[in-house]
Amino acid sequence: MSLESVVAVNPMFARPGEAAELERYRMPAVPMLPETAYQIVHDEVMLDGNARLNLATFVGTWMDEHATRLYAEGCDKNMIDKDEYPQTAAIEDRCWKMLAHLWNAPDPLHTIGTSTVGSSEACMLGGLALKRRWQQARRKAGLPADRPNLVMSSAVQVVWEKFCNYWDVEPRLVPISEDHKTLDGHDLAAYVDENTIGVVAILGVTYTGMYEPVKEIAAALDQIQADTGLDVPLHVDGASGAMIAPFLQPDLEWDFRIPRVHSINTSGHKYGLVYPGLGWVVWRSADLLPDDLIFKVSYLGGDMPTFALNFSRPGTQVLLQYYQFLRLGREGYREVQRASQEVAQHLARRIGAMDAFELWNDGSDIPVFAWRLKPGHTDKWTLYDLSERLRAKGWQVPAYPMPDDLADITVQRIVVRNGLGMDLAGALLDDIRDAVGYLDRLEGPLPAERQSGFHH
Repeated sequence: MSLESVVAVNPMFARPGEAAELERYRMPAVPMLPETAYQIVHDEVMLDGNARLNLATFVGTWMDEHATRLYAEGCDKNMIDKDEYPQTAAIEDRCWKMLAHLWNAPDPLHTIGTSTVGSSEACMLGGLALKRRWQQARRKAGLPADRPNLVMSSAVQVVWEKFCNYWDVEPRLVPISEDHKTLDGHDLAAYVDENTIGVVAILGVTYTGMYEPVKEIAAALDQIQADTGLDVPLHVDGASGAMIAPFLQPDLEWDFRIPRVHSINTSGHKYGLVYPGLGWVVWRSADLLPDDLIFKVSYLGGDMPTFALNFSRPGTQVLLQYYQFLRLGREGYREVQRASQEVAQHLARRIGAMDAFELWNDGSDIPVFAWRLKPGHTDKWTLYDLSERLRAKGWQVPAYPMPDDLADITVQRIVVRNGLGMDLAGALLDDIRDAVGYLDRLEGPLPAERQSGFHH
């Protein structure tokens, strides 16, 4: 067999009689000791990047030892089996009701919500409810219901393009520009019509971390309704911001305080501070989730409503979310999120002060910011080159083009999560300065730029 087709077993930990080589793409014919199998897998994943230095991802990379213990204790619980694991189901119920309170639902205890595998599934469920309600209203009025569309920013996360593709909905993308860096209600009437199932507002755009002004978008829709009679609902994709704004910007009106907001999703595994694999979606009131999308599952002599695209999945992430809610409370979340924002704004100020760069935003919304090369600074290197230099030091700081009308602009972005403190931020700044100094000293241009493989 060629070297590329085998996994070599180090003789230092292979046991007598065990194979020294394993086929890479075929299940072994005989078992091996668990210690040997563990060491092979352990050594393979050593090649992965250091999660603490990954400034590209929004997803949580650290929890404390008590959470790790809970993770192991709950991983065998099947979230869908409400009858077998009624207490886990009850904890899920408590969590989304806590979020309904946090997001100012009119009647948090009597609305409806659910956990999901992540924000992508939560977005799908929010969009599906919008589509089904629109279809029901159209059919009741004797109107065709075969050409739905969904209005959103061109900077929307790819899940919304997937939703439109999978569920036969026309995506109507409002382009962002230098003057309108987010979907802000400008020219919205040109995109909304009788077939619009809803508008998506993003609380923390993945490209830059900026909030889209939900209140201004709602006001634009109010005006459209006054002019045309079209009553178009809002879904807030709060994957990150819905777990930031309540703590750092409590007076910002973006949530169920705005009557036009029908549903909100968030990622428990982002600024909800839980390990990967958890999202949440909550509706303003139970009537906004059509009954024919809800399946009733019996447990403890009663019915538990369930609404999901997935079926079997571990309940452990839900338990971890409840743990974090109990451990931190509102004040604890405020302190953790404020610490991340302080680091983000510190980094933004220092990077923005460098001659090579200009900021796109400063991290004052969620703890995320982006910058671009200052026009005319250099023709010898690009932000892709800077990203590669930083990767050599272990840092993952992605560079990528902006969407649509701004596709000629390349930005670089940093996501600050819990675990990136001021000391690490100082080391990062030193490495950025060193990399820029090296690149600026080049006597000629580097070879053609490498396009980022980064996906939002």
